[in-house]
Amino acid sequence: MPAYHSEIEEFHGTVGNMAILPLRTQVRGPAPSVDVANDIIDESLYYWKSNIFFSTYEVKSEVDRVLIYITLYITECLKRLARCTSKAQGQQELYTLAISRFDLPGDAGFPLNSIYTRPEDPDRMRQYILQLRHETGNRLLEKVFDTPDDKPSKWWTCFAKRKFMEKSLSGPGM
Repeated sequence: MPAYHSEIEEFHGTVGNMAILPLRTQVRGPAPSVDVANDIIDESLYYWKSNIFFSTYEVKSEVDRVLIYITLYITECLKRLARCTSKAQGQQELYTLAISRFDLPGDAGFPLNSIYTRPEDPDRMRQYILQLRHETGNRLLEKVFDTPDDKPSKWWTCFAKRKFMEKSLSGPGM
């Protein structure tokens, strides 16, 4: 069975070889803010539990590269949320993770340089990825802490140790 791919076809340009997609967001960045039922972050969250089991992924479009990055970032978020005892602590952890230093395609520490190209405008890519990280963290927080006891949902955190495509955005041992 193949992995799930994005169904989004419309995008507003590219940065590197990643599509700049409209987002349902209040976070400032290069992606336009729109009022749509499902955007790339919703798709990534919806397909995350299914896609996490795949060790390979065929990239079919620039949109799939965004889906891959968000899928890897969700895993990093869940690693942090698994250690949190409340939603407030989780929010603080995800904000810290979003703004922490991260590698861009083309940097030596970026795990998927084979499928991403170095951007011509690294500042724009950094802003776009930062916007994706903030919005993904906000939405994931609502899903993981959708429990009556303000504890993280075990149905999300139990997957925190899985690796999509056998890759991780964090370095070894982190």
